[in-house]
Amino acid sequence: MLVGKEASVDHATMIARNEDAEGGINPKRLIYVPAQAESREFVSTFNGFHVQLPGDALGHTLTPMADTTTDGEWGESGINSANVGMSATETEFTNAAMLGLDPLVPDGIGEEAMLSTVLPFVKTAREGVRRLGALISEFGTCESNGIAFSDVDEVWYFETVGGHHWAAQRIPDDAYVIAPNQTGIQEIRFDDPDHFIAAPDLEEFAEKNHLNTAKEGFNFREIFGEDLRSDRFYNTPRVWSAQRHFQKDLPEVPESRTLPFIQHAPRKISVQDVAMVLSDHMQGTPYDPYGRTGNAEEKSRYRPIGMNRNQEMHILEIRNDVPVSYRSIHWLAMGMNPFTFPLPFYANVNDTPEFWKNTTNDATTENWYWLNKIVANMVDPLFAKRDQDVMNRILNFRRAGFAIGTGAVAKADAALAQDDSDAAAKLTAANDAMAAQAVALAKTMLTDVTTLAADRLTLQFEKGGEM
Repeated sequence: MLVGKEASVDHATMIARNEDAEGGINPKRLIYVPAQAESREFVSTFNGFHVQLPGDALGHTLTPMADTTTDGEWGESGINSANVGMSATETEFTNAAMLGLDPLVPDGIGEEAMLSTVLPFVKTAREGVRRLGALISEFGTCESNGIAFSDVDEVWYFETVGGHHWAAQRIPDDAYVIAPNQTGIQEIRFDDPDHFIAAPDLEEFAEKNHLNTAKEGFNFREIFGEDLRSDRFYNTPRVWSAQRHFQKDLPEVPESRTLPFIQHAPRKISVQDVAMVLSDHMQGTPYDPYGRTGNAEEKSRYRPIGMNRNQEMHILEIRNDVPVSYRSIHWLAMGMNPFTFPLPFYANVNDTPEFWKNTTNDATTENWYWLNKIVANMVDPLFAKRDQDVMNRILNFRRAGFAIGTGAVAKADAALAQDDSDAAAKLTAANDAMAAQAVALAKTMLTDVTTLAADRLTLQFEKGGEM
């Protein structure tokens, strides 16, 4: 979900996304990568992509794999010290005609490498678009993806099609976007570089190869994207379900391919709104897997947003009403979104809390990723039975988590407004203090729901009273 600065309640830009892995477990962590003066070569252990990186890399947050030695970094999300956010990436699909003309490049830049090779070297969102575009034009890409960039003023969405082609659109300041796993950008105006940037030969390539079937205009989604029957169940229902949080005039059946890429909400959008959208499981409709009203077929018809494959949810918020030293907040949740909450980590820090940066591949209650996964595993069976005790506990858990986060930001902001000297150290300490509160809350929650689950096991027998 992407939100322009005039569409948000506090005039901040926001780019947000769920990272959904192949299976239910894909351990993630939050780290801070310090600035680096020397040039170095980046080599991907995922597919062998390599590039010489410039010097003077900016410090930045990163949410990589717990173990990067085998499959690479998969940095996914981060904010750098110039207050530029990047979310990479949303897996998409290019149609067969385009892939035949411009095949994917097996050892080209991919999702695993994009953040680490772009974010440390840009000082605006627009620079991020141009750097990633140049890398794809030169080296090609191994997959089709959507990537988001933000700074204090602008939000951009960047999409790749084929091995070497791409386009990016600036999201209007008063608009929001919901982007599932399919090509989203619609009409491109090549004579408007303030709002559209594309591969240099994109328009010519489409014309030369007779790809644009429209009588007029250049609809990027229709020319290069896929439109499969499976999208009606996997992708478009998520757009419908997300937009219904704000729009009241949506079609009754959530399978419309015509839902607009650019939307305007009738009210301002908050971080909590974004978190609710990214946790959505079609509640309040017959399609909610946990719901009361739908039949068995309806409850399994559509792919929800919040689900077991959620690994981390990030909301990158760049605020414009505070000084640059503490402007950026990397909101982060780990686990299954409907059963957890994002916490606001200041981005311009010296380090990240131990409980977030030292994620292991093995289950434990001593890091945030696994603690939240274990809570979800305990809660889900009871939630599916609509056990009111556990549903109330989850609601209160999420509320308490948000309260910890918003309270921590308000306190740290107020202190820094008085004295922002040595801001990075103070922000690091503020993150640590907030993290300690959140860990205590989550461990109490785990004890609580484990006790509930134990009292509801099938194998039980209570001895009757003495006769």
